[in-house]
Amino acid sequence: MDRALCIHGHFYQPPREDPWLGRILPEGSAAPAIHWNERICRESYAPMARARRQDGSGRIVELVNCYSLMSFNAGPTLMSWMARSAPDTYARILEADRDSLARLGHGNALAQIYHHVIMPLASPRDKQLEVRWAVDDFTARFKRAPEGMWLSETAVDTPTLETLADAGILFTILAPSQATAVSDDAKNWRDVDAGSLDIREPYAVRLPSGRSIAVFFYHGPLSQAVAFDHLLADGEQFFRRLSSAAGPGLLSLATDGETYGHHFKFGEMALAYALDQARSGRDGLTLTNYAAYLAANPPRRYVRIREVSAWSCAHGVERWRSDCGCTAGDHAGSYNQRWRAPLRNALDLLKSRLDAHYDTTGASLFNDAEKALVAYGGVLAGVVSKEAFEHVHMVPKTSPTQRGMAWKLLSMQAWGLASFASCAWFFDEISRLEPVNALTFALRAAELARATGMADPEPDVTAILAEALSNEPAMGTGRDIWNNLAKPRRETPKTLVTQALLTLALENRLPAGGHDATVFWPGVDVTIRLDDAASKGISGTAAILYRLETAADVFALTYTPTTAADPFAGCASIQPATGGPEQGFCFENVGLPVNKRQALADAFTRHAEAAFFADNLAQAAIARSLVTERQEAQQTITLAPLLLPLWPGLIWHEVFELPLAEKRRELLLLFLKNTGHDSPVKAALEARLAAETARLISRPDPDWQLLARLIAHAADLDLHPDWWAAQNALWERRPFTGSARELASALGFAV
Repeated sequence: MDRALCIHGHFYQPPREDPWLGRILPEGSAAPAIHWNERICRESYAPMARARRQDGSGRIVELVNCYSLMSFNAGPTLMSWMARSAPDTYARILEADRDSLARLGHGNALAQIYHHVIMPLASPRDKQLEVRWAVDDFTARFKRAPEGMWLSETAVDTPTLETLADAGILFTILAPSQATAVSDDAKNWRDVDAGSLDIREPYAVRLPSGRSIAVFFYHGPLSQAVAFDHLLADGEQFFRRLSSAAGPGLLSLATDGETYGHHFKFGEMALAYALDQARSGRDGLTLTNYAAYLAANPPRRYVRIREVSAWSCAHGVERWRSDCGCTAGDHAGSYNQRWRAPLRNALDLLKSRLDAHYDTTGASLFNDAEKALVAYGGVLAGVVSKEAFEHVHMVPKTSPTQRGMAWKLLSMQAWGLASFASCAWFFDEISRLEPVNALTFALRAAELARATGMADPEPDVTAILAEALSNEPAMGTGRDIWNNLAKPRRETPKTLVTQALLTLALENRLPAGGHDATVFWPGVDVTIRLDDAASKGISGTAAILYRLETAADVFALTYTPTTAADPFAGCASIQPATGGPEQGFCFENVGLPVNKRQALADAFTRHAEAAFFADNLAQAAIARSLVTERQEAQQTITLAPLLLPLWPGLIWHEVFELPLAEKRRELLLLFLKNTGHDSPVKAALEARLAAETARLISRPDPDWQLLARLIAHAADLDLHPDWWAAQNALWERRPFTGSARELASALGFAV
């Protein structure tokens, strides 16, 4: 039997999108990145798509798409963000599955439970939705049906496996501690534990329905060693551990994708090395994936699973509903998790009421409310248009108001499910970002429920949350966190108009003279039209289009901009175009939460930096043209301290332009080198330089001489840009010949 190797990567980020705007807002703990999706993508997901494999001298010989050589699951909530915000990495992941499908007959990609809920704690309906929506999402992205599905935290029970099998899933992956007994004939059983279970083959689980599903068990100690024993510090060491553990049959590991690069810097390079060694057949190893191995080696034996269990909790699934002692965070031993039960109970109560409301209200709106809810996964996946969905699932001749209500009910259910993402209970404190996000999703679901006629559930929900005591005394209870951290995130026409006007002002895009400008978020657009100024302010309109619930509102607007430096000193008033009371407000009193105020600050930062750099370039071009020859013993430019603000622009021109005459360049370089070592804008300039280099390499007909000069000039000026994106762009232009070969050498490739 072959010595087969399969390394599985679990790639997941929880739902982070603001449930009104549909965009991930700034998360301060991820700074300087905007949020954790962005940060971990840059540190792990993107490098794994182009991992550097080096020769003995440290020069790059290959950019390895690790996803094409390993099994992986990428959760829908991560993939939907990546498709919008990291399209190159997203494309490489899809390409990897196609490549493995062509090579092995089965793709490397597995589906994953949609919202990463703990399945044994979910209701039968929610189990079905999490699986069916995940299948729809996977099929839309990878253009094939999934064969396997990753369970959140490998949390499993028999009803969960029944749900997988019912959806056509052939296998899942569990920890060896989740097996209790094995049998050759499903009659005579032998007890096993994590130490005695033979993990080298797949097993069959017989289900009460008469169906069966295959289960693979990963190598527990070796998977743990990758995460915690610094195996990724050296690729050769990693491969030798893999080879020594392999034997006849399948050796499989299950690892978090963030391990490679985020937890261990350059861990993706160690992974790429080990995968390449196995790809070459060293030590008789062969690379495979679970689906291909299952097709060639159907289960010969049966297994009984440990009911209601998960890999990351020694107490079943108590980590997600009680103070069991299993936790992660910075306060080991000093914080308790007694808040977990009230949080779970409050959300369970809300979800039960949402379900009952959906069934009652949806009965008159859908042909079959249950089928419509399951089919909503196609809309979420973008493969079913809203018009097509309405035609099939909504009662004929429903009014626009009724259709709007139906869409709100569906969105209500989706946000209700999102509130159960496992991260809300995983860590050590209820006021962390993850539980607050869960409460925000619940808040949105409750709001949609009220908008469709349900009695307000908030008093009963918050009464239970009041039982959840934060470990931080200043944070109070879960009810305080709901009121002080979640509720301020709620959007209203007033908050949306405030953010739209401030964004346009900060980006210098405020319209005038009857023109309009739009601020786009994935979930909502706000279009501002401003006419001429009047005595009471600038009149106009504000049109709000809600994309997630197919609704629109138009307001008469009066805008009074501020004359002070603080843009929040402005004011406005809105009145529904259909009639109703006028609301006047000043922006500083609207009460935007910190993440939305930070998003406005980020909008200003981007615009201000771009405007500053453009002006700096223009002024620096003049200053550079006026540089004189260096005189005897001269060490810097005259009035150098006054010229220092133009350092970024002077550097840029020096890198990209032809050199000045020798004596003039000598003087300019003295100034640039002596003043740039500790420049606070050096890192930003290096990042801009790296991005521009990658853009120039990607052009249809690159100027290779300019690019070679650019790299050389950057080195002369003691600049050290991260050439990662430039290397990626150049790798796509293989084979390297002529001037491209010289550039490849300068960028670190072995040529």
